[in-house]
Amino acid sequence: MQLGTRWTVGDPPPARLPDTVVEAIREVEAGLASIDTSTWRWTLTWLEGRPVVELDDGTSIRIDSDGGVTIEEPLD
Repeated sequence: MQLGTRWTVGDPPPARLPDTVVEAIREVEAGLASIDTSTWRWTLTWLEGRPVVELDDGTSIRIDSDGGVTIEEPLD
């Protein structure tokens, strides 16, 4: 695993992320519009050369081995 970077919800994600991951991040953030996320941050790491993006609430976004994007939300 390789550490990437962290950024605040609503800020632009790192430019090196594939467009499909950026779209997934925007989708998750749109669903959080009614929640105060001003202190929440995304964390980007790289696992086997693929990005793994995790939000402070436990939501994660990954690229599957077939190139698809999976969004996993935390259990309530």
